Amino acid sequence: MTVDGERRAWGWVAHLREGGTTPWHEWTGAGVQGGAHLPGAQQLELLRRLHLAGRATPELVERVLGASAPGRGTADLELVGAAEESRFGPRPVDPADLPEDELTRVATTLIAEDLVAAGTPEPRPARYVRPWRTRYRLVGDPWLADPVREALIGRGRPPGGRGSVVLVLGRDLSTMLADAWTSRAFDDGCPPWREWLDPFTAGTRVPPRVDLERAAATWARRVGPGQVRVVLDPAALPRLVGVRRSLPAPPLLAGDAVDLARRVAGVLGLLVLPDRRAELLRGTLLPRLVGVPGAPLAVPDEHSAWVTDRAARMRDRLLRAGYPVHGDPDALLPRPVAPAAASTGPSDAGVLALAVRLLLGSSRGEEAR
Repeated sequence: MTVDGERRAWGWVAHLREGGTTPWHEWTGAGVQGGAHLPGAQQLELLRRLHLAGRATPELVERVLGASAPGRGTADLELVGAAEESRFGPRPVDPADLPEDELTRVATTLIAEDLVAAGTPEPRPARYVRPWRTRYRLVGDPWLADPVREALIGRGRPPGGRGSVVLVLGRDLSTMLADAWTSRAFDDGCPPWREWLDPFTAGTRVPPRVDLERAAATWARRVGPGQVRVVLDPAALPRLVGVRRSLPAPPLLAGDAVDLARRVAGVLGLLVLPDRRAELLRGTLLPRLVGVPGAPLAVPDEHSAWVTDRAARMRDRLLRAGYPVHGDPDALLPRPVAPAAASTGPSDAGVLALAVRLLLGSSRGEEAR
């Protein structure tokens, strides 16, 4: 390591600490050693991106410089020109050449720490359970069922009980595939979108979480076919569960927002127990991501024939089984989507940009939007 290179690197670190945005390859100043070791290239470039997007607070600056990069990927990298190359280990890099995924790995560490520190909202006091209520169970698409179940519990209407009607919730299969992946992302994490989706599209089965035929058959064996209803029209749901007021729709999320949650889930798994991880993801992170600009997920066009075939088979088998269907059975078929209206997968650049906004917002007590 040359003295000039090291002094140049420490000068750049000081520049970034003060809110600077000059890229490493353009930096020519010098500085004095400010610690035992230089921060890694990933941390330094993330800090520069934060300043470009809105300038990080002093507290966030120090957190970024001291953060680690969890999960699979390279270890903290040294700056090219500030360290001698070795025959062993990764080579020094220009931070501007790092892929966005490497910077997101650092950002997710900080976001996970913020979630743990923030905790979850205080639960609302339990309301009196109405013994005369319509008894129900909600199964099927979990992204549809979960918010409705939570709202009904809050109204003193918990699911279950003798004679419950089992309501199998669904919508078009293309959206339900995205729902299944989204639900996993906010529970325990999951593989990337295409890595998760492709094994299903290479075969004949759909994800268990949105296999309406399987869910209906399972409950029909338990409670009898006469107690099972398939619900494809959200407007029919309040009457079926015995309420007059409207019920919540599932949260709308951009594909990049779901992927960020998926990545944060992996880090949270190292910090808290599984139940707590799901509470933090759904109770604390999810509200910060609802409404963030970006296209929702869509199944890539190359799989459109597979989705249409699977949806038609699901529709036909549910009808043959004789379950009452509330809504148009053809609602299971994929709907045409304008190319600009949906994303066939999250982008690393989009996920990083969202992570940066979330960190800046959290450091100032603001939302990502």
